[in-house]
Amino acid sequence: MKNFAKKIILASNSPRRKEILLRYGYEFEIVKSFYKEEKFETFSYENIKKNSLGKALDVAQRIQSDAVVIGADTMVILDSVCLLNKPRNFNEAVFMLKNLSANSHDVVTSISLVDAKSLKSVTDFTLTKVTFREIYDDEIINYIKNKNPMDKAGSYGIQDFISEDNFFNPPKASFIQKIDGDYLNVVGFSIESFEKMLGSFSKALQ
Repeated sequence: MKNFAKKIILASNSPRRKEILLRYGYEFEIVKSFYKEEKFETFSYENIKKNSLGKALDVAQRIQSDAVVIGADTMVILDSVCLLNKPRNFNEAVFMLKNLSANSHDVVTSISLVDAKSLKSVTDFTLTKVTFREIYDDEIINYIKNKNPMDKAGSYGIQDFISEDNFFNPPKASFIQKIDGDYLNVVGFSIESFEKMLGSFSKALQ
């Protein structure tokens, strides 16, 4: 397991972020954030920063521990500015996936680190471009019914189609035709970005 001088706390109930951190050998605790995510219609880096930093700050201000708190937020952006948030119902999920069909979109994940003792913070962003093949109505309906992607921005989870091992060569049945960038960023947490941030943040706090 990877250990640091400070305790690591994940301000998220996301099973995907938890799984990634565990897979890469991190010891951490989970403390639920009560920060209410803001919903935006258009994308900006300031908007996504508000959510990741808000989650981490909420937990950092409530705990009494010498810890680094992680907050994260993922946004799916179509046509540079249009945001596809988590679908509120079946029809909205269908609408989103139809718009992603035969199109490329950006997935941006913001990671914020907050020192619970000083409340100093740092935030960074990772962008991955994802291209969908043309997908048909029956495929969309079957996917939503079988995978229930209502808790995912853009109405899909990349891990439902391809794994970290084969994302350079997606199967023909996959909705996803091509990925340019960090696979885990699309899952919801770029471990590469996190490790760089944690290293520099730890030094800055010394």
